Amino acid sequence: MRSTSASGWRRRTARARSSRSRRSSDLKGALRPLNWGWICVIAGPIEQKQTIFLVVGLVACAIVSLPSYRYFAVLAWPAYLGAIGLLVFLLLPFVPESIVKPRNGARGWIDLGFMDLQPAELAKIAYTLAVASYLRARRGSTRTFLGLVAPGVLTFVPIGLMIKQPDLGSAMLFAPALLAMLVVAGARLGHLFLIVALAAMAAPAVYPMLESHQKQRIIGYVGQLRGDRSTASDINFQAFTAQSLVGAGGVSGQPDAKARALVHFNHLPERHNDMIFAVIVCRHGQRGGLMTLGLYGLWVLGALLTAWVSADRFGRILIVGLVAFVAAQVFVNVGMNIGVLPIIGITLPFVSYGGSSLVTVWIMTGLVLNVGLHRTGGPVRRSGGYPDDND
Repeated sequence: MRSTSASGWRRRTARARSSRSRRSSDLKGALRPLNWGWICVIAGPIEQKQTIFLVVGLVACAIVSLPSYRYFAVLAWPAYLGAIGLLVFLLLPFVPESIVKPRNGARGWIDLGFMDLQPAELAKIAYTLAVASYLRARRGSTRTFLGLVAPGVLTFVPIGLMIKQPDLGSAMLFAPALLAMLVVAGARLGHLFLIVALAAMAAPAVYPMLESHQKQRIIGYVGQLRGDRSTASDINFQAFTAQSLVGAGGVSGQPDAKARALVHFNHLPERHNDMIFAVIVCRHGQRGGLMTLGLYGLWVLGALLTAWVSADRFGRILIVGLVAFVAAQVFVNVGMNIGVLPIIGITLPFVSYGGSSLVTVWIMTGLVLNVGLHRTGGPVRRSGGYPDDND
């Protein structure tokens, strides 16, 4: 009897060892770095897909920060023309929807199979490089009104193409970027104020050219400012729902389960994208919202300090243009979520879902880091000139 028990125990032990050996062998095989099956494992849910974009963005940030940013001045014009070419490609009527599929009525994305490329995001970087390169080569030209024409043309080309998609949200970010770069380049403030005033007076003339849904958003926003809640279930549903969730967050936010329920049962549109700030405040309250804004403030401050200590004209203008894009985007997105600005479809940098947006903002970060790593000279003189102006 004892012999039979011992024999059975040995057989069970042998089977257990064999099973562990097979599992170990299978695990080692699955962990082989050249096993492409891992792509199928990680490229599933939204969270995992966004993690891939984050890794790509970080790698792109590191790569962009390594060579001297002065080399990018050489690539500025090819990049600008390439971005314009992609924006034109989006508008070609014969391009099938399998490649350029409209979303919410806008032809703004190119289907690459593994991701959707949004050329408007890449155009921000290419545009900033091109304008910074132009302003570096045309020192002093911005002091005259006529010298502002060329930068204006460089700006209105992508704006016009984006409005045609239509993508009014991305298009409107180029104006503050241009103004910021012109100020740093030494343009007269009187000229810039005049241009802004003329643009403001001409703005109503653009209204008839807007798409119907864009007109509805403006009408809804005016009603919202008047306190009219009759459209809360219609054209202002997204705006009022976001504001309700922001208010529900209070000072310190709601517990995770309750916040998820509020967001889910209120059916907030674009909760993972344009309206994600409302979700943040609902979960973490005003403290979480202010902390989020504080992190953006640190990014902007770090970038501006990097521009301040750089004596190179191109590097300084480049950074200020990138900062203007990010700051304006954060301002508009948060304004949409809390009801002080109309909803025009702008993502929250670093936070909203979207591969093109996330990778682009990390490339911007890499360019800022690049200028800091390869800077020369000292801060700009108080007169507004650059130490290399006479080179």
